Amino acid sequence: MLTSKERSELRSQATAIDTTLMVGKGGITGALIAEAENQLDTRELVKGKVLEGAMMTPREVCDELCEATGAEGIAVIGTKFVIYRFSEKLQQQRNQSGRAKRKETPSGKKNPVRKGAQARRQAARKVREQRNEYFRQQAIDKAIERSREKQLRNED
Repeated sequence: MLTSKERSELRSQATAIDTTLMVGKGGITGALIAEAENQLDTRELVKGKVLEGAMMTPREVCDELCEATGAEGIAVIGTKFVIYRFSEKLQQQRNQSGRAKRKETPSGKKNPVRKGAQARRQAARKVREQRNEYFRQQAIDKAIERSREKQLRNED
């Protein structure tokens, strides 16, 4: 299951790729599923289009292809849809070409503004804790001093 950030990143990658899977009036056939399997193995990310003659909506086509191929639906916009599935075959090719690490499913980039805000909050929390500890210790010292003065008065 992909997170929303991963899905968003894949959606942005899908804008640059061409539509390679066409669904016509025949609907979803065994040949179409086999072609989708082949493309998912070689590309991981596949963009498809439902032609006007098809008797199915793009959402229905995307859902059925995902169920048949084990892929995940990324987007359905107008008559186009995008599906994704991690490919072991593609990973082996990456390993052989020197890219030994698995290409992680894209995730959101680090936000420097958020990181700075978190650092400022953490620094402020630390200052508050130090100030509270100082005043707590001062209160303890004053209480001890008062009890000593009280004992000295009672002894007299």
